[in-house]
Amino acid sequence: MATGIDISFMQMALNLADEARGMTSPNPTVGAVIVRNGEVIGKGFHRRAGEDHAEVAALKSVEGDAAGADVYVTLEPCCHTGKTGPCTRALIEAGVRKVFVASLDPSEKVNGKGVAELMAAGIEVEVLDGAVAARARMQNEAFRKHAVTGLPFVIFKSAMSMDGKIATVTGDSKGISCEESREMVHRLREEVDAIAVGGDTARVDDPMLTCRIPGARRQPLRVVFDSDAGISPESRLVTTAGEYPTLVFVTGRAEAARRRALESAGVEVVEVGELDGRVDVGEALRHLGSREPAVLSLLLEGGPTLAASFVEAGTIDKVMTFVAPMIIGGKGARTPVEGGGFGVVGEALELHRLKHEKVGSDILLTAYAAKEEW
Repeated sequence: MATGIDISFMQMALNLADEARGMTSPNPTVGAVIVRNGEVIGKGFHRRAGEDHAEVAALKSVEGDAAGADVYVTLEPCCHTGKTGPCTRALIEAGVRKVFVASLDPSEKVNGKGVAELMAAGIEVEVLDGAVAARARMQNEAFRKHAVTGLPFVIFKSAMSMDGKIATVTGDSKGISCEESREMVHRLREEVDAIAVGGDTARVDDPMLTCRIPGARRQPLRVVFDSDAGISPESRLVTTAGEYPTLVFVTGRAEAARRRALESAGVEVVEVGELDGRVDVGEALRHLGSREPAVLSLLLEGGPTLAASFVEAGTIDKVMTFVAPMIIGGKGARTPVEGGGFGVVGEALELHRLKHEKVGSDILLTAYAAKEEW
């Protein structure tokens, strides 16, 4: 039975995992701590795909050996060989006494097999529950969803006034969210695998869709849902495609000449099916989830028509709304989600696990489409 001290060691492992947040895709984020006689003798975390997993990194940090020690790991140790060897074998060979696991790995290659292999080797295993388990699952929510469904974890982000407007009637949207909110969004861009906008937003706003934090460790794949390939070859997204990977989803009605112009600029053009006159977002997500490497997380930034397509398709997992202390007004001013909408309130997309936090002068509301974590 885990004690308060055990929980504190697991919290330490979770904090270690956070150091590589967003850097390990398509692998999960994992931290590990090794303890003997109440003292930490080793610790480590998985830094990026292809490098040592957390357990191995922690074992390598031990001076001497880890025989008889306890290991606290945030995710069930893997038991298969990929770019690195199985962590279960490393733990068994190290002669550890007990392994505390914060969350099981739902992927087909593991899913309880890691725990079973350790126990078969005579190592005691305890799978934790409660707050640390919930934190561990949330830490890898994108990895977990993809492991179960093969689809990316979709985060819908918007910034709006208190009366629900994302722009004025003239289309001006600059300065709705505060500087602290904008910085948080750029940090989120650094963590996700891909960021998406609709064709109208790409044409009107001419965005870069990059993380502009100095020294950013990675940049997301930039994705445009543009049924007729109408994005200008002179746009910043297209002219910088050689520097930042860019993908445009089109339908069969996109003119061949437009497609060739994008491809000649280094843009990857992918044709998918059409649904209600627009790119079939379900098919697009299946493509993203099956790429190599797979896109585990997708940040949906705009605009309201594309957001409506995702809402109506039931493909949004998490909603992050920055609410600014202002009223914009205007019957024609745009809202975060447009489209046809739901006919009755009972059909609306219900959100769960709502929380709020103050970010600068804004309030960030976060909620999920599912009641439970993946």
